[in-house]
Amino acid sequence: MEKRWFSEFDKTGIQNEIKLPPENTSLLDLFESSFQKYGSRDAFIFMDKAISYAELEEESRKFACYLQGIGLKQGDRVAIMMPNVLQYPVVSLGVLRAGCVLVNVNPLYTARELEHQLNDADVDTLVIIENFASVYEKIIGKTPVKHVVVATVGDMLGFIKGNVVNFVLRKVRKQIPKWNIPGAVSFNDAQSQFNPSQYKRPSLNLADTALLQYTGGTTGVSKGAELTHRNLVANMLQISNLFDSKFRTLPHVEYRFLAALPLYHIFAFTLCELYALYQGATNLLIPNPRDLPALVKEIGKFKPTLFPAVNTLFNALIHNEEFKQLNHSQMQIAVGGGMPVLPATAAEWKKYTGIIIHEGYGLSETSPAVIFNPPVSEEFTGTIGIPLPTTDVALLDDDGKEVALGEQGEISIKGPQVMKGYWKRPEETEQVMTKDGFFRTGDIGVMDEKGYIKIVDRKKDMILVSGFNVYPNEIEEVVSHHPKVLEVAVIGVPDEKSGEAPKLFVVKKDPSLTTEEILAYAKSNLTGYKRPRYVEFIDELPKSPVGKILRKELRK
Repeated sequence: MEKRWFSEFDKTGIQNEIKLPPENTSLLDLFESSFQKYGSRDAFIFMDKAISYAELEEESRKFACYLQGIGLKQGDRVAIMMPNVLQYPVVSLGVLRAGCVLVNVNPLYTARELEHQLNDADVDTLVIIENFASVYEKIIGKTPVKHVVVATVGDMLGFIKGNVVNFVLRKVRKQIPKWNIPGAVSFNDAQSQFNPSQYKRPSLNLADTALLQYTGGTTGVSKGAELTHRNLVANMLQISNLFDSKFRTLPHVEYRFLAALPLYHIFAFTLCELYALYQGATNLLIPNPRDLPALVKEIGKFKPTLFPAVNTLFNALIHNEEFKQLNHSQMQIAVGGGMPVLPATAAEWKKYTGIIIHEGYGLSETSPAVIFNPPVSEEFTGTIGIPLPTTDVALLDDDGKEVALGEQGEISIKGPQVMKGYWKRPEETEQVMTKDGFFRTGDIGVMDEKGYIKIVDRKKDMILVSGFNVYPNEIEEVVSHHPKVLEVAVIGVPDEKSGEAPKLFVVKKDPSLTTEEILAYAKSNLTGYKRPRYVEFIDELPKSPVGKILRKELRK
């Protein structure tokens, strides 16, 4: 395979290969090195409260000690269900430092979605923020969860401020539904339950599983991409190699990252937690980027040097007058991922900030980054970039053969960041891996003579909503249970705000069925980004001779 992108590496200062640490190391070694090296530096900031690297070391060790103290063993699964608050990095690092496997859960999941994930991952302990505790209450006894730790937004903000914040959320804004989880332990009690000196450092190596990152994969059935310490360490080093090509050209740079994307999403987890910790960066945690006035105010105070976002957030900001008037001189890299960045958005972003949006590409199954535009490039390319160091990319036809340059083929990835496999699903893993170790992504691309790749189509029926993968068959399964629905099919349609949105085609069983009924039913069973935005009633669905619904006909 010709690695035609190597000439771009030479031009842009990116190294061809990364060097992995010895086999008997793990993420823990990298964390411990950063705790030591950057102790007095701020690691995370949330609502003006900062936690230093030294404090993060202590707090995460306390949580690791709690998990070990309640009897969890190496490899046991611990789920985190919370937005970007200070407890997220404390708990996630604590889970890994205890030798357990982290399971990221979208905090906006419905009870149905949460029940599936906790059962599939065989989760022993759930750490949940109280805003969503009522969701878990509905499925108590239906999952293997034995221990529940409930956090509050104010837990780590100090006694006075923390209590004020919790009071406002509970009594004034009424954002905390009533909940009752027998035997639940508060986060602060968990942190004080065991002496941190009792912590026993586990013996981990690169082959051990670190994270189950749930995804629809190529079929839409939610399953865990099993990511090892090797996968995550490799991707962190690949990203570091990439961004160093830019940062080393600057006389002085502060590593200040804006974490507006949710840390439970693999894009933000690897970039804003793992890579940030490796570099000694300070992260500003934003729990709700949709609150634009608050976000703009935080950006103005914090002045980030690295700004990761999806197209919808970039677009919202360039249409905000207060953001346009901010001083953006400290911003060095804007990273676009999760969904295509539109050329018009990129042009406006450069106009107001002076910074190019550098687009990349990745998946949950690849930890996530595999392809990226060199950060030193000075023009928006409209492509997803070139492969990262120590990453092979081939465009394959349906028979698994590489297509000729300039022809369309399925983007297929080989590298140390590619997952071990889908958790407990060997058959599905086999379906997406070639015999020579390439992961078939389901995305169709074209490569130019320099190695830059452009996505032109999707092999699968996935819908991309604001950077999140949405699978028609999951929505169809939910809506089909409505007693007034005879048949249903889902496609993605263009949407100005989110890039794409799900649209339902419904055949009625009961003529009285209304659009409002359908949307309300979907709302109670699907998290926000999966909910259909449009509904069309039709007499019958187009089908193949064997009865398969023809979504391509609906798209016409």
